[in-house]
Amino acid sequence: MSTSKEIRSKSYLNPYLGGVLLGLVLLSANFIAGRGLGASGAVKSVVATSIKAVDKNAVNTMPFMAEYAESHGGNPMKSWLVFEMLGVLVGGFISGALAGRLKLKVEHSPKISSRRRLIFALAGGILFGFGSQLGRGCTSGAALSGMAVLSLGGFITMMAIFGTAYALAFFFRKNWI
Repeated sequence: MSTSKEIRSKSYLNPYLGGVLLGLVLLSANFIAGRGLGASGAVKSVVATSIKAVDKNAVNTMPFMAEYAESHGGNPMKSWLVFEMLGVLVGGFISGALAGRLKLKVEHSPKISSRRRLIFALAGGILFGFGSQLGRGCTSGAALSGMAVLSLGGFITMMAIFGTAYALAFFFRKNWI
């Protein structure tokens, strides 16, 4: 017999409801902040602050980082995107804790090791981060926010992301299923 905690740990939010809620968050962000969602801007703010903390002059040798380092009155950590990302991290932690899914474990196919799964996750994250810089924004900023304002670039970005994922899934599926 299953306990209520076991049942609760296996339940997830309905994806259609989650999509509607994400759309409402995006609409609220556009209405309140005047811009859409995005994560790469928060990462740039943290990197610019870190460079400036290590060597104040080094950040000025990189025009792109100098722009971020001087934003928000010289404190890029006051960017609303930084607070958005903190909210995502805290919200994910609280959601996992409430649903009973807060565990320190690596989920992977029985066909591969935890080490290989972590290496692939790290490599994928690095490639996606690099790609977000080439594309001038992450999926949230470029695709979701772009599509919300009916930007052709947003639709192209979303098609490229899902098209590439679909094309590569065949070659990497053995790592997850």
